[in-house]
Amino acid sequence: MSEIEKVAKIFPCSQSEALAQAIAHSYGIPLGKINRLNFSDGEFQPSFEESVRGTRVFIIGSTNPNSDNLMEMLLMLDAAKRSSARHITAVMPYFGWARQDRKDKPRVPIAAKMIAKMLETAGATRIITMDLHADQIQGFFEKPVDHLYASTIFLPYLKGLQLDNLTVASPDMGGSKRAYAYSKFLESDVVICYKQRAKANVISHMELIGDVTGKNVVLVDDLVDTAGTLTHAANLMIERGAKSVRAVCTHPVLSGNAYEKLENSKLEELIVTDSIPLRQQSAKIKVVSSAALFADVMKAVHHNESISSKFLM
Repeated sequence: MSEIEKVAKIFPCSQSEALAQAIAHSYGIPLGKINRLNFSDGEFQPSFEESVRGTRVFIIGSTNPNSDNLMEMLLMLDAAKRSSARHITAVMPYFGWARQDRKDKPRVPIAAKMIAKMLETAGATRIITMDLHADQIQGFFEKPVDHLYASTIFLPYLKGLQLDNLTVASPDMGGSKRAYAYSKFLESDVVICYKQRAKANVISHMELIGDVTGKNVVLVDDLVDTAGTLTHAANLMIERGAKSVRAVCTHPVLSGNAYEKLENSKLEELIVTDSIPLRQQSAKIKVVSSAALFADVMKAVHHNESISSKFLM
């Protein structure tokens, strides 16, 4: 039996088990058997409960903090390598620690680069991820990286809303490229928020560049953490005459009191993927599944087929 004819195997990290189950179902194969032994001091040991020798292994897990999520991915990659898997793909719907992608002041680490090296050292021969915080993080890897865009699942949803006078907005200057890409497909105007921070996660001032009077606004961003920027921008746009404001954010980190901020804001809807499990439910949050996207790309990778049709941006 040739390598391509062999059935690939999919294994979940514990944090992403629900998404991994959905991906495996869409792919058409069951999840592989895995066990996790927990020690009383917090140490843990994952183990494959079936042979992976000579196979292509997909290990699915987002690496958002706490660090156990990253550690579990690294341990599973190492276990697959030591079990003689032929190809080992780290499927990371959310690549955590990516905001530290450069030295923005003296004497700080470049965490994204360090983690890229750790993943490769642990055994990853390929990376599949979605909406990196910065596109250039792909260059931190020496192995192939398939960088998917959630726009392929968000855009059909947004078009289905049939909003009139639609305007796409970026909550900061850094996201303007993403906003313009969405506006191209939605044939809409673009506005941009300019913000200044007093410190990390604290906005001291925000100004709006563009007119939103009478518009249905869609804010787009790669992630929502404390929801401070997002809710501040939504409230500002309603004050400036916007008809409605909703947001599209790929990764729902939603730390601290983010849920409370969302509930108390003028934001009508927050649309996210299932790259990170929600800590709690909210009537304002709509989750669209990324399972079919990942399953299609994984199947194409396994059969050495093109995945270019999956890139809308």
